[in-house]
Amino acid sequence: MRLASFERKGRPGFGIIVGDGVVDVAARFAGKANSLREALASFGLRELERLAGSARDFGVDEVAFAPVIADAAAKLLCVGINYMPHIKEMGRERPERPVIFVRFGDSIVGHGQPMLAPRESEQFDFEGELAVVIGKRARRVSRERALDYVAGYSCFNDGSVRDYQRHSGQFTPGKNFHASGSFGPWLVTTDEISDPRNLTLTTRLNGAVMQHESVGELCFDVPQLIEYCSLWTQLEPGDVIVTGTPGGVGAGRKPPVWMKAGDTIEVEISGIGTLRNPVTGD
Repeated sequence: MRLASFERKGRPGFGIIVGDGVVDVAARFAGKANSLREALASFGLRELERLAGSARDFGVDEVAFAPVIADAAAKLLCVGINYMPHIKEMGRERPERPVIFVRFGDSIVGHGQPMLAPRESEQFDFEGELAVVIGKRARRVSRERALDYVAGYSCFNDGSVRDYQRHSGQFTPGKNFHASGSFGPWLVTTDEISDPRNLTLTTRLNGAVMQHESVGELCFDVPQLIEYCSLWTQLEPGDVIVTGTPGGVGAGRKPPVWMKAGDTIEVEISGIGTLRNPVTGD
C-alpha cells in the first residue's frame, strides 16, 4: 500500500495511491484525522488497508505532492555518516554510535516541488536516503522487535548546504535552509517491504547516476537506529528516521559537484519509487 500527503484545490489532504488514482482518505476521515500522521496515530494501518479497495476519487495528476509526513509536530531525526563509502569520502572515522541531527518541517518539500538553492552558498549538495516512518509509539524498543514499530518506508533527499554545515560541529544550519530537502513521493507499507536491507538506493543528477548502493551497507541498520533513538526519545506514529546517505555525494567528488538552479535531482529506491525535484533559485 502506498500512502501519500498532498494538496488539491488549495486544500491539504492524504490518501492511498492506487495505480494512477487516489483514494481520498482525508474525506473519509473528515473530522477524525486531518493528516496522515494523525491517521496513523488514531487508526493505524489496518483501517487504512480496509479503505485500499475503495473507489478512486481522483487522479494522481490532480494533486501536488506534499512531504509524506507534513506535520510540524512530527520528529524528523536524521542520521549522519552511516555508510562506509560516505564516511571514507568525507574523511571521517566510523562512529561508535549513530550520529543524529534534526531537520525542521519547513526545510523539506514533496515530490515534484522545487528544492531551493540558497543564494547564500554555492555548495548545495544532494544526499539520497531511505526514510523510515514510525507506525506506533516506541519507547526503549529492542532491535529484535524494532521493525514491528515501522509503518513503512519512503525516499528522502537530505539537501545539504555544505559550507554552513561546517560552521561548527553541529550540522543544523546546513541541513535546515528553507525547502532545501525533499521527502516522498509516498510511503510504502511494511507488508510490501519485509527487510529494508534488500533495497537499493540510486541518486541521479540530471540523469547521471551519482549514488548507487545497497541499503544493506548501512553501518547502523534500521533496527539499530530505532533501538537507539527510542532510548532517548519517545517515538510517536508519524515520526521519521532518515537513515543516512551512501557515497557519491557532491562534496566528496573531485572537483565537487553542486546542485544549482535548472537541475533535476532524483532519488530512487527499489520497491518504493522515485522522488524527483527540480532545483530553483531561492
